[in-house]
Amino acid sequence: MGLRDDLERFREVGESRRQDLSQFISYGDLGQSTQGSVQIPIKIVDLPEFVYDKRSMGGVGQGQGGTPQPGQPVGPPQPGDGDEDGEPGEEGADHEYYEMDPEEFAKELDEELGLELEPKGKQVVEEIEGDFTDITRTGPRGTLDFEELFKRGLKRKLAMDFDESYVREGLKVRDATPRDVYEWARNQNIPVSLAWIADQASQLAADELNQWESFEAVEENVANEPTINRLRREGLREIPFRKQDERFRYPEIIEKKERNVVVVNIRDVSGSMRERKRELVERTLTPLDWYLTGKYDTASFHYIAHDADAWEVDRPEFFGIRSGGGTKISSAYKLAAEILEQYPFSEWNRYVFAAGDSENSSNDTKDAVIPLMESIDANLHAYIETQPGGAAINATHAEEVERQLGDRDNVAVTRVGEPNDVIDAIYDILSTEGTTDD
Repeated sequence: MGLRDDLERFREVGESRRQDLSQFISYGDLGQSTQGSVQIPIKIVDLPEFVYDKRSMGGVGQGQGGTPQPGQPVGPPQPGDGDEDGEPGEEGADHEYYEMDPEEFAKELDEELGLELEPKGKQVVEEIEGDFTDITRTGPRGTLDFEELFKRGLKRKLAMDFDESYVREGLKVRDATPRDVYEWARNQNIPVSLAWIADQASQLAADELNQWESFEAVEENVANEPTINRLRREGLREIPFRKQDERFRYPEIIEKKERNVVVVNIRDVSGSMRERKRELVERTLTPLDWYLTGKYDTASFHYIAHDADAWEVDRPEFFGIRSGGGTKISSAYKLAAEILEQYPFSEWNRYVFAAGDSENSSNDTKDAVIPLMESIDANLHAYIETQPGGAAINATHAEEVERQLGDRDNVAVTRVGEPNDVIDAIYDILSTEGTTDD
């Protein structure tokens, strides 16, 4: 491999490539992104190159004065580009950012997780006329469906047709009356009327009567030709159209529905929610916000912080705020119910995402939170437990919700103990949403 091949290989390795999506969500810098623009780092790798020193270096293979001779030790390693103690340097590599809009982010996250949420539109914003695919019994003459008329007439023709000459032979049976011939024909499923038989009987000449001793003799000696064979031989002369066969085409009315979503994010900000827990909350809820923004035409977000009380905050404050108070999760769900009154479930897709360390005041989960979750209509309720190193003894909220509501198809409970758990948690939430049916 020559120098040119080496350079080509380094160019391929050093090509600007954005960070893997799952790694970005779990470990990347989310703070560079906004609600409408996801900024994913691209590592910049410099290509190697030769640097020629213009100073005279002496002859080939010659060192400077004092250079050890062959066989002599070269001494201890000298500090390089690390710190003074020879440790590796900590200076970060340069980065640029790949800008991804929420729609692209949602598409790639679907591919990453093997999911594809198809949002349902709820609020009708427009009705348009589609193709003339629907049929009605009345309408303007210009919309008469001639093909349907022909089909219905032809169907009647085939159902009513019979071999007239065969039935006439029945009239030639000795002493047979029109009623006798009618019953004989009907026993053979021949769709003939008594009036037609009586009319044909009146037209028979005297020398045509009494040619057969019985109907059995007619059946043995005269063939009843099937309708399809006769039509093939004689062709189709007429089709008996009737008024009730008429069908009129009219356009299908297509309702265009706007895909609206409202997301209420709830976070425990009590004293037990320290920095590591807050970071895990942000890493889980932020990609969900981007994802739903990319999936829906209109996305509205509300953020509720709570300790023993709850209050609405803006997004930047939501992930940074910390309180020294206790915890009462039901206070947040009461506020969420008030906020969602502005967004009728018949018109809006609704999500309620709550996150915390599962610590709650005594009996609040059972007596208040679970009844509130049951009363709030939503596509999905999700609770994300963030407990690095495992749950504490009094961290029972997630377990109680899971026990009481875990069998519902619009409730997801997931746990995040470290950044590696974030992608799995997002999958748990979105895959639960994928099974819901409005």
